Amino acid sequence: MQDANLTWRKSTRSGAAGHCVEVANVPSAVLVRDSKDVDGPVLTFAAAQWSGFISGVRGGEFDRA
Repeated sequence: MQDANLTWRKSTRSGAAGHCVEVANVPSAVLVRDSKDVDGPVLTFAAAQWSGFISGVRGGEFDRA
């Protein structure tokens, strides 16, 4: 989904090398794309799925041991 009306954003912690993902919000979903390939594929997550993922990240669920 490449819509000129979407507002894509990436983490303020992303480095200068550009190895990041960008997210955009649409009604009831969050879109995710590779910042180096803005015309490439876009993943779509339901808002509840995205919220659960973010909660897991903040809670350390995906930290390497």
